[in-house]
Amino acid sequence: MQIIGIDIGTTTISGAVLEYENEKTVKLLEAKTIENGGFMPTANEWEKIQDAGAIVKKAEKLLDDLLDKYPQTERIGLTGQMHGIVYIDQTGTCVSPLYTWQDGRGSLCEKGQCSLVQEIKEKCDLEAASGYGLVTHIYNLKHGLIPERAVGFCTIMDYFGMCLTGRKKPLVHVSNAAGFGFFDGRNMKFETEKLSKMGVKETWLPEVCTGIEKLGLYRNRQVTTAIGDNQASFLGAAGKEENTLLVNMGTGGQISILSDQYFAEKGIEARPFLDGKYLLVGSSLCGGKSYALLEQFFRRVVKAVTGEDSSLYPVMEQFAKTGKEQSNRISEDRKLKIRTTFDGTRTDPKSSGSIRGLTSDNFTPEAFTYGILEGMGDELYQMYRTIKNGTGIQIKNLIGSGNGVRKNPVFCEMLEELFTFTKLKNDSFHLEMSAYKEEAAAGAAISSTLCS
Repeated sequence: MQIIGIDIGTTTISGAVLEYENEKTVKLLEAKTIENGGFMPTANEWEKIQDAGAIVKKAEKLLDDLLDKYPQTERIGLTGQMHGIVYIDQTGTCVSPLYTWQDGRGSLCEKGQCSLVQEIKEKCDLEAASGYGLVTHIYNLKHGLIPERAVGFCTIMDYFGMCLTGRKKPLVHVSNAAGFGFFDGRNMKFETEKLSKMGVKETWLPEVCTGIEKLGLYRNRQVTTAIGDNQASFLGAAGKEENTLLVNMGTGGQISILSDQYFAEKGIEARPFLDGKYLLVGSSLCGGKSYALLEQFFRRVVKAVTGEDSSLYPVMEQFAKTGKEQSNRISEDRKLKIRTTFDGTRTDPKSSGSIRGLTSDNFTPEAFTYGILEGMGDELYQMYRTIKNGTGIQIKNLIGSGNGVRKNPVFCEMLEELFTFTKLKNDSFHLEMSAYKEEAAAGAAISSTLCS
């Protein structure tokens, strides 16, 4: 059968049309991506909000175009940016902007007091990052920022599903519910006692399902519950394969591996997946953005000197190749070491990046370019080591996704070398690229087949 997946990302909205026979026989018929463009201007630098209504209109137009072109489509699956929330009223209408996962209100320190995420840690003994939906909600509750007509909240893709099917109340898959924070992943339910300590009533929480459920019909096609974009990306890139590590590099970076066991450690999340399994996930806040920051730095210098303003990524690719050759010729203690945590980490938002080992020999654009790539890769590698030490899960396959991997051959080689150290034998790893460029949209489509 033909199936469609829609992925509402932070910067883009993507659609994928698949010909699906079974888990092993899937063919991509078309993938299409458009700009999201939903960010709204705000007087607060920490506030990252988007126009939910405009996003839904764009996503619906994309879906309609694909349905017109592929009228034999039977099912529609959904995914999108996790953690963020929109408020809805009793009629199922959105009454707020989308507070995105990038929103920083939870990390604000006001009037000499600790931040909200610190308060949550102290009162509830719970790690919750700024941008998580319930952190945003608690902040809004404390500051009187919740719209008067609001009675609940959900993710943007859950709201899109409501708009398509006419539902008045959201039905949220556990993969998205866990992204709000204050969620017990072992027992698949919200931690209502801890939420009560923060003043949140249970009536605010959406209904949660553990399986893929039917939401309703859109143009006579079955629409199913949205899943988190991380879970959708894994499903689209690796299916349900165990011992497979997915390395994604976009604005942020991420590693994901499937597990039967729940394992959560500092910097590692156990995210609900499908069939009662988990994705063990480590995320860097400043992954591919690190490389983009360096490109912007070089570009400003070139513009100041020559007046030209054009992409320098092709030049940086050559810098990276030369930087790797130079790095291979010098001892470890003479190499430039760059820590690419420029926007902090999930567990320490206030941490910063650093540069060590700077010498007159490596103070070069080549060394800096290669050093940034090493920093990006090493942050993810250390996360995998935490997972391996805690669970014993051994990688057999390595899959790459995201433009930060696809468009950077030197980074691909670096990942292969880094993770080869984890193999039991001396065989080197081959990084296999995901079969679909739009993994999340493809995974969303595949998820729709899991509903009976």
